[in-house]
Amino acid sequence: MSVTAMSVPTQPGVREQVSEIEWQTRVDLAALYRLVALEGMTDLAATHISARIPGPEDHFLINPYGLMYEEVTASNLVKVDMNGEKVMESPFPVNPAGFTIHSAVHMARPDVQCVAHTHTAAGMAFASVETEVLPISQTAGYFYKNVGYHAWEGISTNLDERERIVRDLGMNRGLILENHGLLVAGPTIPAAWVMIYQLERICRTQLEAMAAARAVGQDVVLMPQAVADKTAANFNQSFKNAAEGRSNFDWDAYLAKLDSTDDSYRH
Repeated sequence: MSVTAMSVPTQPGVREQVSEIEWQTRVDLAALYRLVALEGMTDLAATHISARIPGPEDHFLINPYGLMYEEVTASNLVKVDMNGEKVMESPFPVNPAGFTIHSAVHMARPDVQCVAHTHTAAGMAFASVETEVLPISQTAGYFYKNVGYHAWEGISTNLDERERIVRDLGMNRGLILENHGLLVAGPTIPAAWVMIYQLERICRTQLEAMAAARAVGQDVVLMPQAVADKTAANFNQSFKNAAEGRSNFDWDAYLAKLDSTDDSYRH
């Protein structure tokens, strides 16, 4: 049964103007916005998630600036080029900082379809502590030795910052934006969902473990190096499966959960 839980601002006629692959990209990206909202990982109308539209045009989709994540739909996502110019009519503006950060990654990493950036409390706290992702939990293996660190330069409206974002991300899966938040570079939209969800949990777990260790006058327990490397290798295979579309169980389960309460993102 189709369920629509709230009235959202859609744009009539968009589906008829785009290819099937672009429409599916729009539906998946809108779903990702809703899932981030569902998990309480939003920052009012700030932060952004983008997705490259498959094809030679180098166009990508980003949220309509000013709408809450709960209001994002397939049709109201804004399509822009690598210069930040709209390539399809839209009544909504684009967040300039969002364009700077996301275009940097999309221009440099053709292997990346989806870039997700958040300002969660745990992510911002982690980004404000002199630490790095440590092998203290199984989940940490997903990003252990696979995350970069980028120093805060102020609100990201200076296009010159793009080269430093790209340098600091490298070929890593994620980026800790120091004093700022988290970013993941996903090969697909479903993979990006799992990545940002897990990086958020990794940061939260590590902060809680560090606080607990300090409270009892001890250090956090690190995995032995060989075990940490083995754990990371196991997650590398899981990542490869997700990147190739062979393991989307988490995504499928969450979409079913989303559709059962509000499928308006599909419009």
